[in-house]
Amino acid sequence: MSGTTAHVDTFVRDNLPPVEQQPEFLLAGFDYPDRLNAGVELTDRLVEQGHGDRTALIGNGRRRTYKELADWTNRLAHALVEDYGVKPGNRVLIRSANNPALVACWLAATKAGAVVVNTMPMLRAGELSKIIDKAQVSHALCDTRLLEELETAQQGNQYLRHVIGFDGTANHDAELDRAALDKPVHFDAVPTRQDDVALLGFTSGTTGEPKATMHYHRDLLIIADSYAREVLQVTPDDVFVGSPPLAFTFGLGGLAIFPLRFGACATLLEKASPPNMIEIIETYRATISFTAPTAYRVMLKAMEEGSDLSSLRCAVSAGETLPEPIFHEWMEKTGKTLLDGIGSTEMLHIFISNRLDDARPACTGKPVTGYQARVVDANMQELPRGEVGRLAVRGPTGCRYMADDRQRNYVQDGWNITGDAFWQDEDGYFHFAARNDDMIVSSGYNIAGPEVEACLLAHDKVLECAVVGEPDEDRGQIVAAHVVLSEGIEPTDALVKELQDHVKSRIAPYKYPRAVHFIEALPKTATGKVQRFRLRE
Repeated sequence: MSGTTAHVDTFVRDNLPPVEQQPEFLLAGFDYPDRLNAGVELTDRLVEQGHGDRTALIGNGRRRTYKELADWTNRLAHALVEDYGVKPGNRVLIRSANNPALVACWLAATKAGAVVVNTMPMLRAGELSKIIDKAQVSHALCDTRLLEELETAQQGNQYLRHVIGFDGTANHDAELDRAALDKPVHFDAVPTRQDDVALLGFTSGTTGEPKATMHYHRDLLIIADSYAREVLQVTPDDVFVGSPPLAFTFGLGGLAIFPLRFGACATLLEKASPPNMIEIIETYRATISFTAPTAYRVMLKAMEEGSDLSSLRCAVSAGETLPEPIFHEWMEKTGKTLLDGIGSTEMLHIFISNRLDDARPACTGKPVTGYQARVVDANMQELPRGEVGRLAVRGPTGCRYMADDRQRNYVQDGWNITGDAFWQDEDGYFHFAARNDDMIVSSGYNIAGPEVEACLLAHDKVLECAVVGEPDEDRGQIVAAHVVLSEGIEPTDALVKELQDHVKSRIAPYKYPRAVHFIEALPKTATGKVQRFRLRE
């Protein structure tokens, strides 16, 4: 890559993993200019292409066109640079629920050459402090309704100099909004290099010290130009809806990058939770929906006779593997394709997926164009078809942990080891078995919890469930099912036996849950992933 970084503050670049610890990047077919600013490519560039009058964002009772979004983000960028001293390479944290103002702040900071850290709105001061310290965040932009925890985190913090409030509602009457009000609608974006870091994605659902994944400007466009272009076949007529937070890269891709890359429309609603997603799809005539498998289960329960999902082209599921019963029930009730895929914060977005014309139950599909995947053993040797092993993947995006020894575990021999156990069938399709650390070993048998979960979910008295290994003196581990029952069903000993017999009749009997625990709700991350480690505890 010719030229030098546009970052004046080189902290992030200085903390990239050594080149020999990074994965091999397969960039053939992804040709971008040396100087590339993703903020410009997702706003001003669309106006240049003639999409200025099309709706870019819907939220808080307003529709904003691409021209309005470009002007808004340019004013905000002026304010960040001129009033708050944001320098290229500074880390800017953003704290907000999903709404258009969050997207505008992210794009503005990106245009200013900052490295953005989007955070979950429900994080508390202690969690925010860890992120601020790890990324040495100098500026934070925060919806004024969520300031308290961030201001607590700022007290005595050596890095965080500015906490700037913005109005996440339609009023636009807060400090940052007022600073931007009289700024010009043209902004000369920082000419970042395509391999300058644009985004730090902190991994979700883990314990201990958070891991920060580093993503370049080009990476933000690659996920759209690979997955969204090939698998979703996005057009300017598409309307995206979903419930994942934008702080989660699954949400940022599905609800911001993908629509904005192709001149489509993003519907960003703070109330977009699984129970009201049906109503949202109907109201906004959505064509593509993004959420987790557990949410599709809730949506199916919320569907009424006469629910109108005729506008929907496809529904995307990721974050957890999609159980076969949910796939079948969704297809039965809606007739719409439900696409399972696997992505990770380290890889930025989905890299193996089903296709619109080739979606199979209990199957994750095939690699997205540009990516390669294989199932390997502990020595990185590829396993025969049908054998369960570690998933290894490489492509145009990949893992770069910021200043973190765990890089050595994730990247081996140039491949990203995602932490998932998979098997590949004779036709080359990939099938999820479990997270590597979720495999249950009972009396010498390897048992994949998700297979038992899918079986239990097919029982009409089970609303949700999670299966983990429970320590056992005789067997090492036993299969333990934590079950949330459907409304009106009472937990009884007879029901335990009914569920055990149900599993024995459908899969190998040794896999049945020897312990069944009835619980009110499954512990989940903000992104909808089940926290199995909490059940194991």
